[in-house]
Amino acid sequence: MRVIVAADSRRAEQLSEDLPRYGVDVVALCAADAIDAAGRGSEDAALPTDVDAVLLQTSPGTLTAAGVGWCDRAGIRIVALCADPADHRLVAAFGLGEALELGAGAVEIVAALNAPLKSPQSARSPRLPPGVLAIWGPHGAPGRSVLSIELARELSRGGRHVALIDGDTHAPSLALSLGLSDEAPGLAAACRQAEFGGLDIAELERVSTSVGGSDGRLDVLTGVNRASRWPEISASRLSQVLHASRFWADHTVIDVSASLERDEEIVSDLHDGPRRNAATLTALAAADVVVAVFSADPSGVARFLRAYSELRATVGTTRVVAIANRLRPGALGIDARGQIRRTLERFAGIHEVWFIPEDTRAADAAMLASRAIGDIAPRSAITHAIRRIAGEALLPQSSPVVAASSASNSPRRALRRAAAAGR
Repeated sequence: MRVIVAADSRRAEQLSEDLPRYGVDVVALCAADAIDAAGRGSEDAALPTDVDAVLLQTSPGTLTAAGVGWCDRAGIRIVALCADPADHRLVAAFGLGEALELGAGAVEIVAALNAPLKSPQSARSPRLPPGVLAIWGPHGAPGRSVLSIELARELSRGGRHVALIDGDTHAPSLALSLGLSDEAPGLAAACRQAEFGGLDIAELERVSTSVGGSDGRLDVLTGVNRASRWPEISASRLSQVLHASRFWADHTVIDVSASLERDEEIVSDLHDGPRRNAATLTALAAADVVVAVFSADPSGVARFLRAYSELRATVGTTRVVAIANRLRPGALGIDARGQIRRTLERFAGIHEVWFIPEDTRAADAAMLASRAIGDIAPRSAITHAIRRIAGEALLPQSSPVVAASSASNSPRRALRRAAAAGR
């Protein structure tokens, strides 16, 4: 077997000495970014193509679309060597299968080289945790921002790192809801750095504001402090921010505005000019899962049904999780849940709906304290509903969130255990 080792000099030299003992011919040693350079057609990266595999030290700068394309065209297998969890997520994003640790021994590397290739579909779990989660809802203030905060807080359970981004270019409100300064650098600063190619994890750390989390970490990129600054959040800039955030955080939750209109592209004389709704459309296109929230009342359901076809045309086959917010019997009469389910199934073909009950007291207390409802009222009906949605609709079944929110922890089950113990 013939391989190229693309890694730092020390690691490359070590592998060039160890691998030949197991019948692997190392035909070339190169810098880790040489594969990307070869993919971009650089004359300085003349690498042999008559090889079976590349051992690649992985990072966002070395494992790129250009490099992967070059390997695909040449029929070269990529065996990724990763130094941290962010590198493993990058490998998974490219569908390269299982990766090895950067310090893996020669025996482990040879076993990976000789292992049969697996299709990405067979290696994946039935439902992958979302890297980017977009929170959208129709006009009428259905609760997009509140849901973004609560879901981000819930996803941070189990020691996860979650990035919460205010991508609403019409009415940004996350800073106000969380008691943060709207003068913080936030998303606008991240977009400017992306424009100049200076956006990395260190820069995201600098421009974000940490607000803690349930028992993990929650960092916020606040939105623009005036709606007139929307041109700063362009499609290309936001796309780069979301891409960088995939390697910065375990989950990225982005709150977007309601409007999906593209009419401005027709009336504008500037073909490549700024678009007011570009941030929303870009976030929805980049999302792994879209959470569509609407008010659980006749007007809210009607607005959602009118906008859902346009949402589906925008996101394509991306999974959409429908959530009816502020559910209360008075607005819909008897069997409010059943009425909403039957309406969405009949007119939109949506067979699964999640519900968040109205809890005015908890919501008002959180608003007064500028905190998440889950922090102020952990036993609120809203908190329990959000926990169930995060555990059952968004995360794999092995998630700690699911375990924490399972029926075994319910008060009814606890009473049964106590009764059994007293017998």
